[in-house]
Amino acid sequence: MKKFSIIALALAVLVSFGCSEEYLDTFPTSSTSPATLFENTDAAAVAVNGLGKIMRRQYGAYGQGYNGEGTVRLYIGDYLGENLMKGNSTSFLNSANGNLYVSNTASLGGYAWYYYYMLIGNANTILRNIDDAAGSDADKAYVKAQTLAYRAYAYFNLAQIFGRRWSDGSDKPSCLLRLTGEEPDNLDRATQGEVYAQIYADLDEAINLFNKSGKANSRGSKHLMDLDVAYAIYARVALTREDWSNALKYAQQVRKGYPLHSVADEKDGFCNPTSEWIWYLYGAEDETLYYYDYFSYASYNAASSTTRNYPLLISRHLFEQIPATDIRRVWWLDPAGYEGTFNTNTMKASAQSSKNKLWVYGQNYASADGRVGFTSQHCVFAYMNFKIHNFGQPGIGHLCLFRSSEMVLIEAEAQYRLGNEGAARDLLVELNATSKRDPAYTCDKTGKALMDEIKLYRGIELWGEGFNWFDLKRWGDTIDRKKYSDGGNWMSQYAIKITPNEKNNWTWCIPQHETNYNKGITTTQN
Repeated sequence: MKKFSIIALALAVLVSFGCSEEYLDTFPTSSTSPATLFENTDAAAVAVNGLGKIMRRQYGAYGQGYNGEGTVRLYIGDYLGENLMKGNSTSFLNSANGNLYVSNTASLGGYAWYYYYMLIGNANTILRNIDDAAGSDADKAYVKAQTLAYRAYAYFNLAQIFGRRWSDGSDKPSCLLRLTGEEPDNLDRATQGEVYAQIYADLDEAINLFNKSGKANSRGSKHLMDLDVAYAIYARVALTREDWSNALKYAQQVRKGYPLHSVADEKDGFCNPTSEWIWYLYGAEDETLYYYDYFSYASYNAASSTTRNYPLLISRHLFEQIPATDIRRVWWLDPAGYEGTFNTNTMKASAQSSKNKLWVYGQNYASADGRVGFTSQHCVFAYMNFKIHNFGQPGIGHLCLFRSSEMVLIEAEAQYRLGNEGAARDLLVELNATSKRDPAYTCDKTGKALMDEIKLYRGIELWGEGFNWFDLKRWGDTIDRKKYSDGGNWMSQYAIKITPNEKNNWTWCIPQHETNYNKGITTTQN
């Protein structure tokens, strides 16, 4: 990881400059060094922006669809869960059914390791060199604060993927703590407790430095890192660590400045920032990732062949729990009244032509009620996604990572865990009725039924945004996918149950490309 960090950082800086001719002439990649990259705090600030570029770029060695953070949220966060499927596709069968957790050569596990340690390696390079850069102490504090928040985010995701759920014990092995970029080659895994302690330390110091810098909330765009993003990361981390008080504290802290968006925004495709977006990854036509991008796989109107033929579907079991009064129900194609017009194993319309009523309905639905529409080459499926679209082809959009609806749900779960059931119910009413997502919504549930309600609305509101598998893992819930005859809509190959203690406890094995280099690891599996 140390070997490629400088090169990757140089590339990220070049990309974030927009590859201007002047910059390329002045700083050729063959001679870029830390002394050049960190000559002053202005250059270091560009390097920090480069961390955001690492989170959204092509990773061609792993194949199409590997694009940074979007890959993790879709391929791991959703494809491995029970609320979202890729219509009529078996390409993720082995990973979705938990058969690859113990494989040290699986590309998905190897990619997650490589990607997050690339982010960490570049963050460490910035932290190691920023003190020697010319500039004010306040500017240096601001660079450090942003960088520490990025590093905390990366370690948090590594801990979720390669470590056990918190309730299994903090003494279990997790990922490797590389904090300087100068660690020995024979480094062993830290425990889950040690990794979370470091994440907390990074976030605490980031918050402290943001406040010292005098620039805590001075970003010009929500795709940049600031104090609010650090708070949002802290809230998500604390929830996963079952630290309910801090989860509540930081969720409340951050969402004060991000009011829930309007009903109109709920129908706007989740590709453009709204009032409730806290942090996103920037997307534009002049920075397109083409057929690698998250939106090429997740947006219903993408021009990519994978979307045209294998769109995303919601679980029938989840969809049928959405009240008829809830406007989020329009995010998916309801096949009610079209029985007999689609294959009950794949959910695909029996004929992809005007001879099939579901196909005609889907084609018309795509452009109704302000939606952007798609072509006659797009296949139609029962329960297909209309929540996410793009604003440019083949798959261009801004990728939201945190929004205040999630913070409300974090607050609700934290309040419930702390015994404040009335406050939890009020938060569900705020999310659903007050926001007008479902004006008829009320909640009088208590005990386990209330927690189930919180889980239900996490599934509905955050569908397709990369949460489902991570939630099920941290809760210790069983994945339960049902085929159509059993009340679901999963293809028979995927229709299984996976209990929390099966399949290596849903914990990915340390990849071979790490153990080939690092001989200090004593346990590669959990």
